[in-house]
Amino acid sequence: MAQKIDNKNFESSLSELENIVNKMENGDLTLEESLQAFEQGIKLTKDCQKALKTAEQKVNRLVPKDEKFVLEPFTAPSESNS
Repeated sequence: MAQKIDNKNFESSLSELENIVNKMENGDLTLEESLQAFEQGIKLTKDCQKALKTAEQKVNRLVPKDEKFVLEPFTAPSESNS
């Protein structure tokens, strides 16, 4: 069963991640604050990637079949960077 995508959680995680990046780029954080922000950024990145993967699994594509278009699950090309 496919997981439900939590749009609010994704949007808030992405927004928080952008805020962290801006703070770090401004150089206004201490070393300790930068490390904490970096750790939080990694967690948020993983959360966003998980939400995007779930969304990707839900994408369908229209394909021609018997003079009609039908929905089929989208299958991403396999990654060969392993």
